[in-house]
Amino acid sequence: MNRSERSNIILATLAREGSVDVERLVEELSVSPATVRRDLDGLAERQLLVRTHGGATRGSLAYDLPERYRLDDDGAKRAIASLASSLVSRGMVVGLSGGSTTDMLAQMLGMRADLRDDTGRAALTVVTNSVNIASTLAVRPHIKVVVSGGVMHPHSYELVGPFAEATLGQLTCDLSFIGVNGISEEGVFSVDEESEAVVNALIARRARRAYVVADGGKLGASAFATLPAVPGLGLITDDAAPAGMVSALREAGTEVTVAVAAGALHATA
Repeated sequence: MNRSERSNIILATLAREGSVDVERLVEELSVSPATVRRDLDGLAERQLLVRTHGGATRGSLAYDLPERYRLDDDGAKRAIASLASSLVSRGMVVGLSGGSTTDMLAQMLGMRADLRDDTGRAALTVVTNSVNIASTLAVRPHIKVVVSGGVMHPHSYELVGPFAEATLGQLTCDLSFIGVNGISEEGVFSVDEESEAVVNALIARRARRAYVVADGGKLGASAFATLPAVPGLGLITDDAAPAGMVSALREAGTEVTVAVAAGALHATA
């Protein structure tokens, strides 16, 4: 395992748990304490963590770790993103909010060979308020990237506020995919910040068809800000989602599609 791979694991653990310690990392990474300390010192120099006596924390850093520093091998998110990608075809305008699953979806769209040709013209347009997603797709000449204006949220790297809302309000998408932090049995979706809730709902509303993309762990969870209602908003999740929650959502009128690791899907309602 090289230093970059170790750093990804360290940062993913830090993003998930808020702190790491040297002894645990030595065991997980199968390297010496000196190697772990050097890795932590290097990440601290890049201001990606705060060193402590026995390890590191996020400390008082005023941001969450960017998605590009997190592990991208989550099987559930990959299955969801793959299914969402299969709904996208050439010539579409696709709206994407920020989030780890939408970021993975953007990566998949960027790598799809069927969206590239020899003309040099964009075969797909992606509208996003996510700085991370815009950066991911910037090197893909077959994808036209439209970025909303707005103020960058320090925790999610999403553009929010009146400028974002004004830009997105003038656009129409064929499909939109948005991320959330919580989903109730009644089909109420929530995120951590009220400004993101407004913009995410707007991205969904400006599409002819819109889906929340969220792994099963989000079902039954709740977050601070509820998304304004979006008629017909569907959900794409994975097969780890609690069956009772899936049934309750369908009974409440939410179309739920369940992706499995092999890329197949369960029945929808």
